[in-house]
Amino acid sequence: MKEIKSYHRGGVQQECRDSRENPAEILKCRFKEERQRRKTMLLEQSSAQESNDDVEELSLIQHHSENEESAEKAAEPVVGSRPPTGSWKEMQQTTGSERLDNSIKKHLKERLRSAMSKGRRLVLEEASPGADLFLIEKSSQDFLEVRKAEYVSHKKRIQRERKLLFTPSSRPVPAFIKLPENTRPRYLEDEGLYVGKRPPMSQTNENILENRILKMEEGKKWIGDDRRIMALPDPVKESSTRPPLFHMEEDLDPALQTVYRKATRSKYENKCNDGTLDPEGDYQLDVDVSGLIFSHHPLFSREHVLGARLAQLYDQYLTRQHNNLTGHLTDKLNGLRSALRNMLEIHDSQSLTQAMQQRISDYSLEIRNTRQLRDSEQEKDRTLLKNIIKVWKEIKALREFQTFTNTPYKLFLRKENVDQASDEQVYEDEISAEVVELEAESEEDYQRKLAEYKKQLAEWKLSRRKQKAKKKKRKKKKKGQLQDDTEEDEDQELSESEGPEEEDCPKPEPPERPDFDSIEQQVREKASRIRRKPGESVLIPELHASGNITANDLCPRAEVARRQDVERHSIIIKILYNGKPASQTDSRFLDTDFRVHFGQIFNLKIVNSPQSITLQVVEKIGSSCSLLTQVFVPVPEPSALTGRVPLEEFEFSSNQRVMFDHEGVGSDVPLAFKPDGSNKQTLLTSGKLSCCVSWGIGEDDVPLAPPVSHQPGGIHSGLRRLDAVTSIGGCELDDMKKTVEWAKQLQLDPNDPNNASIMQLLKVARSEEVHAPEYFRLEQLQEEFYFVTDEVLELKRSQLLRLRNHDVAESLL
Repeated sequence: MKEIKSYHRGGVQQECRDSRENPAEILKCRFKEERQRRKTMLLEQSSAQESNDDVEELSLIQHHSENEESAEKAAEPVVGSRPPTGSWKEMQQTTGSERLDNSIKKHLKERLRSAMSKGRRLVLEEASPGADLFLIEKSSQDFLEVRKAEYVSHKKRIQRERKLLFTPSSRPVPAFIKLPENTRPRYLEDEGLYVGKRPPMSQTNENILENRILKMEEGKKWIGDDRRIMALPDPVKESSTRPPLFHMEEDLDPALQTVYRKATRSKYENKCNDGTLDPEGDYQLDVDVSGLIFSHHPLFSREHVLGARLAQLYDQYLTRQHNNLTGHLTDKLNGLRSALRNMLEIHDSQSLTQAMQQRISDYSLEIRNTRQLRDSEQEKDRTLLKNIIKVWKEIKALREFQTFTNTPYKLFLRKENVDQASDEQVYEDEISAEVVELEAESEEDYQRKLAEYKKQLAEWKLSRRKQKAKKKKRKKKKKGQLQDDTEEDEDQELSESEGPEEEDCPKPEPPERPDFDSIEQQVREKASRIRRKPGESVLIPELHASGNITANDLCPRAEVARRQDVERHSIIIKILYNGKPASQTDSRFLDTDFRVHFGQIFNLKIVNSPQSITLQVVEKIGSSCSLLTQVFVPVPEPSALTGRVPLEEFEFSSNQRVMFDHEGVGSDVPLAFKPDGSNKQTLLTSGKLSCCVSWGIGEDDVPLAPPVSHQPGGIHSGLRRLDAVTSIGGCELDDMKKTVEWAKQLQLDPNDPNNASIMQLLKVARSEEVHAPEYFRLEQLQEEFYFVTDEVLELKRSQLLRLRNHDVAESLL
């Protein structure tokens, strides 16, 4: 042990001598010497303690062995045969020595184990230099770790929850999942068995329950044969068992009774006036909401879709018959033809002047345009009648296929007989007149094309001659035959006049002569396509809604579910004034024909000037409401008073996507009427809202409308309809050439009252005089447009600009 201590101390001192020059190394050597000194002290103390322990343990072991021997002797039983004395002593000595050896071995093993553990501890202390010299007292901050807050995003949290939780969907479960394959649904009530009324449950909750149950292994056992969740009859009674308390109203304290008072508008409180209306004025808007008609609704059946289409086509037919545009164009065409015929008969033997030729050309052009419009309208009438008959046949075929009726429509075709002889005469006269006109037009087009062809041919021949002359001169130049200065000058002049060499132009082709034989055939084919044949009866369709609708007992279950769903839907119209809710109609349930009648008039007492009037169509299903669409109604004129304004129909539509699991076709869903699934159509929710907005009438027939100056359109809104010249202004009449050309090109009817203002404007333009009318208009905002004073206008530069604007020659200045 002393040798090891001296060896370590000598090695440390040797290292310190080598590193005396560096202060850091000197401090490190001192640390090592101190550590080595403490290690030697610990080894000496441990060796001395071990020697003392060995002596004490040996004494203890000997004493313990003697005690064991005495105990064994006392425990041995007394035996009758006693062994010899010498052998008994030897045996006692051998057993005591063996026990002593075992205890010594055990003690040495324990001491060896403790020495090895101390050696390991010393090695660790030596491996960490200065660990025992720089011990710092531990505090609570040493055991505290500060980190940033852990945040889990919503998306990750949802993903984790999806792995652990199941959220059932609210969408309907497909029918093939509820029942086994090749199994049809079974309805016990259709078989005559009493089932009872199911408890009321929203479709969304039922879908969620079905999606949750079907995720289980034995989930299908909760689904009945009718593809719905099994449920007991509703235990709630239809009538209450508690009798009504009629005496409550009589015994009620008068102070607690309800007193109804009419709502009045305060003149001083809660007034929001933007300054455009008189705060003391009394203005009232009357909104008349008549009714609503759906041209398509998600709860339409296939027959409803065809019925709505038939009704729409019939409305178009009635509108066209009322306008009678085909008859007007036919009369106009006959008048133009007779006028042109008379004109040609009068000036047949005389030479036609340029003005007369131009007039005849204008008549011919007008006849052509009118004939084309008449033929187009006749084709539209014919096609519309065919479509009405086609849709009616589809409705009848669908009713036979589904064995029940959903719509009350019936179409009757009334025939009107005609005189075949006179009809054939009119038919042939029309064809012959059209053939003559087409032949004249074809001949005129041919002559125009022929003249153009002759002109192009002459230009082509001239260019060919010039090209040939150029080629000849080039050949002569190559041979060197002509090199005179005169010829060079001529070549230069020719090249300058002709320009660069052009490629060979193609020879124009002569126009084809019109085939007059095929014209009549084309006219007859077109007449058979767009007109009825001579002698054929005139078909007049009549649509009635007097049919019978099949009762629910005779309809399949899917159709009954659709009708029950229709009964739960109701419509509300909300009125918004300047974007704020003002009132709303009563809730009206949908009828089987999807028409809703309101018949309500709302009197709105207004303070702010009207900027927008909006009607919201809200659909209510049970306790939930959803906005279908919004209808924007224009603000009425001050002259539009209640009782003098007719009802107007405003079309609306909604792009909401709706699907059902019954016979309802839905909205924004492809729909096919053919068995092969072709010709699919996508229908959106649409309809017409019938309403009108007007100003109210107070006592003594006083209009409750603001003055004209308060209207958003200003005074010019009514002025433009009364006087076109004054509304435009005299300064806009300096150059009327474009306006006159535009009016001449449109061929406006001077007898039409709607064209009176334009005719007055043209009259002023043709007279080249702009004079003010006999009345005047008070312009309140005219001073705002005066950007200069009269003194500035009197300057020389201003006068020069005005003269230049009037195209006055500079020589006259």
